[in-house]
Formats: sequence, structure tokens, C-alpha cells
Amino acid sequence: MSAPATAPVQDAPDERLTHRSRLRRLLGRPELGAVVGAVAVFVFFSVVADSFLQASSLSTVLYASSTIGIMAVPVALLMIGGEFDLSAGVMVTSAALVSSMFSYQMTANVWVGAGVSLLAMLAVGFFNGFVLTRTKLPSFIITLATFLMLTGLNLGFTKLIDGTVSTKTIGDMEGFESARKVFASHLTIGGVDLQVTILWWLGLVALATWVLLRTRAGNWIFAVGGNSDAARAVGVPVKGTKIALYMAVAFCAWISGQHLLMSYDVVQSGEGVGNELLYIIAAVIGGCLMTGGYGSAIGAAVGAFIFGMASKGIVYAQWNPDWFKFFLGAMLLLATLLNAWVRKRAEARK
Repeated sequence: MSAPATAPVQDAPDERLTHRSRLRRLLGRPELGAVVGAVAVFVFFSVVADSFLQASSLSTVLYASSTIGIMAVPVALLMIGGEFDLSAGVMVTSAALVSSMFSYQMTANVWVGAGVSLLAMLAVGFFNGFVLTRTKLPSFIITLATFLMLTGLNLGFTKLIDGTVSTKTIGDMEGFESARKVFASHLTIGGVDLQVTILWWLGLVALATWVLLRTRAGNWIFAVGGNSDAARAVGVPVKGTKIALYMAVAFCAWISGQHLLMSYDVVQSGEGVGNELLYIIAAVIGGCLMTGGYGSAIGAAVGAFIFGMASKGIVYAQWNPDWFKFFLGAMLLLATLLNAWVRKRAEARK
């Protein structure tokens, strides 16, 4: 008696080859919630503030966005890699102080001071990453310690060297004008006056997006943030990746610090405290998860743009600026909830 015929068993389709619709791909984008929020904020202030849509107003909004966005980009990459940097805000001030004091005290070309500042900031970034990977302490503790040390050094050295809490003016020193053109100049495009920081910001967003999506280093960043032990097991250089991310934060802090110095000639040693939270907020609004492994540089840029619209839109609407922090907190909460909802929907559709 022959065995009954059975239907051939078909192999399950490879999940990697399954076609994903445009809607699924859209819902899977980390920055989707931030884009929706940005459109809502833009429409809102366009209605309540008559001057919001003027070219000069939008230029001011973009400038405010760029000053946060330049730092939000590397902070977003660091958060995707699973870490934080609470020293990022005061590091900007440190970068400006080192450039100013070295140039003034050594009567050196301003570019020499800027070069010394770059080396110093990269050393701080390396220190954060190295101590993190060697001790395995939480990045919150390590960078909080760095924050406190830099805050004390900024104030202590400025008083010791210059006798006050601010640096001496270097506006008449050799190399200042050329440095100002690079870090603090204005461009006129279509009759609109734009700060060069906007170009720095957009360039960094493009570079970071390319690194995340088109390079092996980008895969390493996502892998390290998702599961560092699993990443290490498959050969990802976890320690090197995290150190590089902290040094990227330091590099962008140097750029922001040079802009601060070249814009005002002098630097107040107490500036920058609290700005690190704004960078983190921009990254979180842009879709970065606090747990790592998820996010985008574009999302962080959109988060910074929301910050710029909110900070200036409240002024143009002639509201009490004390409401800004409330608005920012509400945006942070709503964006986080929206990002969580979008991600759950995207995972449910897979």
C-alpha cells in the first residue's frame, strides 16, 4: 500500500526579500514624528504671529536652529550609539575660552589659538570615551563629572589669567577677520541675510546622514547602540566607535565655540551651562531613543528647527518668553509619545 501523497512544503519567504510598501518605509523613519511636529509648530506660529513668515524672521529662526543643530547632530549620533554627553554645553564655552586666551596671552595668530583649542577639545572627547570604555561606568556619571570639571576650569582659569569672568577682546589680532569669515560671517541669498552657521549645520547633517546610512561606521553605531555585547561578538570595534562618537561631539563643540568667540570677540566663562539639555531634547524630539540603537541626524535637525521656531515664534507672537520652557517641555513629551506610537505601528506592520 503506497503512502498518501502529501503537498510539497514551501519554504517561508526570506524576510529580507519581502517588498515593503512606501507607507511602511515612511512609518519606519525615526524623524517622521518630528516632521509632523515641525509642520504643526510652523502652521501654529504662522497663524498667531503676523511677522513669523517674513524673510528676516525665518532667517532668525534658522540661525537659532543652527546654533542648537550643530551640536544636536553629533549628540544624536552618540545617543544612537547608546550614550549621553552632559558636558557638551560647557565644552562649547571651553573651546572658545582656550582659543581666546591662548591667542591673547601668546600674542599668536587667532588661527593658532583655534588649532590649540581643537586639540584640547578632541582630548576632552577622547577622555570621555576612553574612561567610559575602560571603567564601564554609566556615561551619565562620567560626562556629569566632566561637566563639573570643565565648569570649574572655565571660571577658574579665566579669573586666574584675565582677572575677570570674561576674556580680553581679540578683535584686533592677526587672523581674526579671516576666522570670523569662516565661523561667524553673513551670507545674502535671494535678498535674505543668513548666518554661515546655517551652512555648517546643513553640512554636518548631510555628512552624518551619509555616515549613518552609507558607511560601515554607521552600521557600527546602530549595532553598538542596539546591543554592544552582540556587536562585539560579531567583530564591531565597540570601544573605538564610542570614543570616535565622543570626539565627534568635541569637534562640533569646537565649531560652535569658534562661532561664539568670533561673533562677540569676548567670551563669558559661565556660558553654556544647560545647553546640553537642549541638544538632547532636539535629538529626542527628532526620534532618537533614550535606550540607543534608533534615530537619525535628519530627525535631530528637525528637532533643532522646532526649537528655533518655538524660541523665536513666541517672541514674534509677543508672548511672555517665560512660556518658552513650558512649550519646549510639552513638545518633548508629545514628540516622544508620537515617536513611540509611530514605531509601534511600524513594527506591527512588518
